[in-house]
Amino acid sequence: MKKAFLELHLSVFLAGFTGILGKLITLNEGMLVWYRLLITTVTMYVLFRWQGKLKKLPLRDVMRIGGVGCIVALHWIFFYGSIKYANVSIGVVCFSLTSLFTAIFDPLISRRRFDKMEMFLSMLTLAGILLIFHFDTQYRTGIVLGIISSMFAALFTVLNKKLVVKYDTANITFYELGVGFLALTAVMPFYLHTFPVESFVPGLTDTVYLLALSWFCTVWMYSLSMNALKKISPFTVNLCFNLEPLYSIILAFILFHENKLLHGGFYYGLGLILLSVVLQMLRVARQAKRAPAAH
Repeated sequence: MKKAFLELHLSVFLAGFTGILGKLITLNEGMLVWYRLLITTVTMYVLFRWQGKLKKLPLRDVMRIGGVGCIVALHWIFFYGSIKYANVSIGVVCFSLTSLFTAIFDPLISRRRFDKMEMFLSMLTLAGILLIFHFDTQYRTGIVLGIISSMFAALFTVLNKKLVVKYDTANITFYELGVGFLALTAVMPFYLHTFPVESFVPGLTDTVYLLALSWFCTVWMYSLSMNALKKISPFTVNLCFNLEPLYSIILAFILFHENKLLHGGFYYGLGLILLSVVLQMLRVARQAKRAPAAH
């Protein structure tokens, strides 16, 4: 369990850089995600084949796993759209709403009772988002896109929990992102017709950032988080990922001086979100202490 939490928090730390890199990369959100999926899929294919981890799966299983990968692609597009239309701080704070959607989706999909404490902690997060939405009115488009992104992120984690029981991490990650890449490639002509771009090829600086985003914040980060999912509940995983805004916001303040653009409501909202994370961590710690006595 300690190893699982260590892997989880390392993956959260790596995830903290995704928003920063999304801001630094000049491509629009669709092209950014397309290149991220391309680099990640090729990297995983070479790496996992060399390690002997990649297995050929029946088409039915590939489509089942790939469907979750399409959800990942949608999550990323809306997440980076949120950052492009608002800023890093707003985009990553909206991602914290993932815990609320998880508290709703997980009982529905897993057919278990709703957890009242999960709902209470999620309401704290929702209250934080609403505070920010109320005071930072110029970022409302970005906030809406961020909320949609968090919905897809929650659905992805809940469905992934079912997959890690049956398949190993390497195959899940490769087939998810591989099918997600193919699906996005199929719709890119329509996307680019709606949101035209001046250039399809990233410059040298964007390429370096894309490689860092794909290798460290995708391949390594997703492997760590899915290993953690084998021991930890989806709700706890997503709530821990609420710490991602803290890392991203600190970096955004340092690199982009976003603290000069945000009002007091942002900090009150962030405080409520962090409170929900702390309370959940205390709750999990108490449950872990009681578990040995039950055996």
